[in-house]
Amino acid sequence: MLSVVRVHLPSEIPIVGCELTPYVLLRRPDKTVSTDDVPETTPLDGHFLRYKWYRVQNDKKVAVCSIHPSEQATLQCLGCVKAKIPVSKSYHCTTKCFSDAWQHHRVLHDRAASALNENGNEEEEVFGRFNSTGSGATNSSLSASASSASLTNGSATPLYPAAITQRSGETWFEVGRSKTYTPTADDVGHVLKFECVVVDAETKLPVGHVNTILTSRVIPAPSPIPRRIIPVDGMAHLDVDGRMTSSGTFTVLSYNVLSEAYASNDLYNYCPSWALSWPYRRQNLLREIVGYRPDIICLQEVQSDHYDEFFSPELDKHGYYGLYKRKEVYSGNTNTIDGCATFFRRDRFSHVEFNKAAQSLTEATIPTTQKKTALNRLVKDNVALIVVLEAKVNNQPFDNPGKRQLLCVANTHVNVPQDLKDVKLWQVHTLLKGLEKIAASADIPMLVCGDFNSVPGSAPHALLAMGKVDPSHPDLAVDPLNILRPHSKLVHQLPLVSAYSSFARTVGLGYEQHKRRMDGGTNEPLFTNVTRDFIGTLDYIFYTADSLVVESLLELLDEESLRKDTALPSPEWSSDHIALLAEFRCCKNKSRR
Repeated sequence: MLSVVRVHLPSEIPIVGCELTPYVLLRRPDKTVSTDDVPETTPLDGHFLRYKWYRVQNDKKVAVCSIHPSEQATLQCLGCVKAKIPVSKSYHCTTKCFSDAWQHHRVLHDRAASALNENGNEEEEVFGRFNSTGSGATNSSLSASASSASLTNGSATPLYPAAITQRSGETWFEVGRSKTYTPTADDVGHVLKFECVVVDAETKLPVGHVNTILTSRVIPAPSPIPRRIIPVDGMAHLDVDGRMTSSGTFTVLSYNVLSEAYASNDLYNYCPSWALSWPYRRQNLLREIVGYRPDIICLQEVQSDHYDEFFSPELDKHGYYGLYKRKEVYSGNTNTIDGCATFFRRDRFSHVEFNKAAQSLTEATIPTTQKKTALNRLVKDNVALIVVLEAKVNNQPFDNPGKRQLLCVANTHVNVPQDLKDVKLWQVHTLLKGLEKIAASADIPMLVCGDFNSVPGSAPHALLAMGKVDPSHPDLAVDPLNILRPHSKLVHQLPLVSAYSSFARTVGLGYEQHKRRMDGGTNEPLFTNVTRDFIGTLDYIFYTADSLVVESLLELLDEESLRKDTALPSPEWSSDHIALLAEFRCCKNKSRR
């Protein structure tokens, strides 16, 4: 007979908005074991599995820390309450937690005050202990009904269905009848209970032991302070949520989303395991990406299965069409091989089938004298997806609506070990030569986005930004295959400029804080990649300056935004890279480098 051998959860900490799918190991009638589901619609040997989820509610409500959501809160910031900031952001577990987070936390107050157009009088910010008897303090022994109202911003509407069972001061509320359950805001602070039992298909009665498992308390999904869109010329107008009001522009996002295959607990042991899990990270990444509302999205480190099963269908719901290119490898699980994915809004652009130069740099001609080992060395872990788009006539984003307007978008991940500097430079040079062929065959603006795994000042960055590499550059010293010789060939004629260098060229007092997040020597961000072992810039958005103009940029993060004791990924930011976004307008100046 069908029986349940074991039940467990991939993560003990449930998060609002992230699916919970228990691992259920079954013993089938033929004595084999399997994790395949046996639903009521297709019973096995006259039996099927029935699932139920419950919210376990005690008489006391438990609030969780907004900074360390796996910890119970003991303090509440009364400044947040007065400013009507979402109450979940007001809780802290210790005084040290509150103190360490203050520089990050006070921005919430400043932005709330600005949004409410308050009178400008400075108000003292205080925090109260839950067990304090002083005026204005929140008491930890609030009744369940009172605290539920508090945690839902004062809502007095009953939140839960009628109780189905009660024991030892606990009330169980049924919240789901499928194997997968997605916690809601109503579940925050409560334990969830999963129940699985074999049921007779004829009598509909349970057979044998009921398997149950309890989760930790549900925590809210951490949310970072939103990053604003900053106009770089000081003349643009922003709407209420920080987006440009001009209709003659388009935005492009570049983001290395950190492949699940690389996100190991050993490598990122500073990140809580629940925040490192793919079910959590994928929802957090999707919220961030969609929240920027870009017209074009360039993602790196997208696993094949994640593209097919998550990014493509989910972004399709938001009006995007996607293309995907897996990196060239010669072994391993094809489902977990990562690559680049480029999405564009269907109402703004359509995909154009161009020439073969617009497919992948790995199709570039390699001399026949190169051995297979050399080929493996050069292209194994590299991927570049080149897409040519055409602007839609009904929503023309460019200056010349009477002419067919194309846009070439190159999305690349140069994933090469640091010691193979020759390979890294060869891959970037090969990509640029492919783009030059496209430029020679069509008058077309170009974007080159991605993770180049190259810091400012490196040979690949110099080639991209300056159009050439100094023959004395130290990166040229490593060239065992002589693929970089003669050094005079390491040039290109594309007038590429890094979008974020626009911050360095912008004047005005309002831009000083953004300039402090830039490297004055290279005019690039101080960092786009932050781990415990490395902090620096690896990601860029380059554009052809003879055909495109930067209108605005997504503000960069600083150490305060990341908190001084945190590297990436973190509960707030679900990749070890940060997203870059630039808004462009097409221009008519056609002077080549």
